Amino acid sequence: MNPPASPRFSYKSDKLKPLRAFCQTVRLGSVSRAADALFVSQPAITLQLQALERDLGMPLLERNGRRLAPTREGEVLYEMAVPLVEQLDGLEAGFRERVRGLEGGELRIAANSSTILYLLPKIVETFRQHHPEVRLSLDNVVTGEGTDLLREDAVDLVVGTLLDVPADLSYQAAYRFEQLLIAAVGHPLLKKPRLELADLADHPLILPPKRQVTWRLVDLVLQRHRVPYQVALEVSGWDVIKQYVAMGMGVSIVPSICLVDSDRDRLGSRSLSDFFPSRSYGVVVRKGRVLSPQARAFIALIRPDLLAPREYDESGHSER
Repeated sequence: MNPPASPRFSYKSDKLKPLRAFCQTVRLGSVSRAADALFVSQPAITLQLQALERDLGMPLLERNGRRLAPTREGEVLYEMAVPLVEQLDGLEAGFRERVRGLEGGELRIAANSSTILYLLPKIVETFRQHHPEVRLSLDNVVTGEGTDLLREDAVDLVVGTLLDVPADLSYQAAYRFEQLLIAAVGHPLLKKPRLELADLADHPLILPPKRQVTWRLVDLVLQRHRVPYQVALEVSGWDVIKQYVAMGMGVSIVPSICLVDSDRDRLGSRSLSDFFPSRSYGVVVRKGRVLSPQARAFIALIRPDLLAPREYDESGHSER
């Protein structure tokens, strides 16, 4: 003799409807009230209850005076079904609430002071206009420290410059800026008909600290051309560097982005594009990490096509 088949739900259309009809009938005590609450006809509720009892193979409701009440088996089902029905009925509202939450949340970006001061203001302003509910955090760190934060998931992305791209990170250049020599107005180097790298040997340099990209780039180019140089002052921040250059304490090599109209009265500049590669600024992300909607929205403002997978540089030298 074969064992009795286990009862199973076999609704062809909506498995939720019979459970919803059952829960409302138990809660309200009548088919008519359940029909009114669900905005359907009484016969529809009756058919759904009959289908549920047929599929489970046992009676779920019984008459108790003028009310319908659950049987012992019906009480078990009601206890199990109520959380399920309530959760599914609230699914759409909960989903929309979560989606709205994605539009809020937090975006954490690491960048050095120059990037925050010169490159990001307009981008941040536009992002805030489109996503005022997002809490934006800008960590002012050198790029090397920023990539450490990225690996620790302490930030979502880094905006800045990488000379060498580690194998676990992806870097995509978004902007390129010409490298310039800057000096105080009237400085002899500004008056030369043709500027050569060798001309820098006789003038002290004011540069950011050694751990930063600028120093590494200057050292690389001058060593390659066998030009001796003297660093008179190490100081962080292009604004501070420009101040000391304007005071005549030395000259510096900076990307063109850091020169603004207000600098013209105190500083002069000469192009170094014959000797230095353009300075790239872009986005660094950790390979394998799924970007948040907030991060994707910010990157799209930097450059819309930057999220295309084929655009990301592989590991290796980033200044191509």
